[in-house]
Amino acid sequence: MTTTTRMATTAEPLTKPPSAAPPRRGSASRHRSTPLTIAMLAVLAYFLLPLFWLLVASTKSTQDLFNSFGLWFSHAPQLLTNVKQTFAQDDGVFVHWLLNTVMYAGVSAVGAALLAAAGGYGFAKFRFRGDRFSFNLVLGAVMVPATALAIPTYLLFAKAGLVNTPWAVILPSLVNPFGLYLMRIYAQDAVPDSLLEAAWIDGAGEARIFGTIVLRLLAPGLVTVLLFTLVATWNNYFLPLIMLNDPNLYPVTVGLSSWAAQAQNGGAGASSDMLALVVTGSLISILPLVVAFLLLQRYWQSGLAAGGVKQ
Repeated sequence: MTTTTRMATTAEPLTKPPSAAPPRRGSASRHRSTPLTIAMLAVLAYFLLPLFWLLVASTKSTQDLFNSFGLWFSHAPQLLTNVKQTFAQDDGVFVHWLLNTVMYAGVSAVGAALLAAAGGYGFAKFRFRGDRFSFNLVLGAVMVPATALAIPTYLLFAKAGLVNTPWAVILPSLVNPFGLYLMRIYAQDAVPDSLLEAAWIDGAGEARIFGTIVLRLLAPGLVTVLLFTLVATWNNYFLPLIMLNDPNLYPVTVGLSSWAAQAQNGGAGASSDMLALVVTGSLISILPLVVAFLLLQRYWQSGLAAGGVKQ
């Protein structure tokens, strides 16, 4: 056998046969759990059934609310009629209630989010005398229900002459201990110390660092606190009830409650379809919250992956 023949027989082939494709990750272990599926469907029904009932009830008259099946439409739906009557009732006071609610909730949410971001950033990145004690006070304030502070808050605002003004609803809503706690936890990992040190070396002041660097890094947590405060202030009932006496200053929660009281007691201005207007007004009042969640959910999604990959 010649040398050339030996080299040809011992040499490895230039191309290797294609290997089998690796199995998809998790495909073998993926399975369905019937009890878990049933439990998730039950939870889904628990959250969606009240909304479905509200949508169905908004299409009915007051008589149909009591005479027809609650979870299905009546023979003569009148959603548009109910909406028109809701906005026209009492010279369009429902529009004032909606605008008041937007103002109260919007100003409170933005202010509370900024204050929580500033406080959480300070607790996370700065050390000062009594910082742990102060943060423990914040944790203790989380456990105090807001209704327990309503009467003391009313007495303080009465002394200051702020009762029956928009500030009586806005100022208490700016204090959000849970939001401060959340922002402190989030700022510990979201704001790198090296970035702050680089900004300090460049001569940037604390206000500039917070406004141009920290707020951008804290955007997902900031939006979370904003949405929590927005929902809490939008749905707040007890605080505006004791702080406000002028119907033109009512938020939508207190306003609809006054309509419901008129419908039950037959007071002045009550109509036969007042209960239907209360239900329709409730449906209209939740639509801005749904829009807010749909517009801001991408910030939540971006925040879920924060810290998931080590650089």
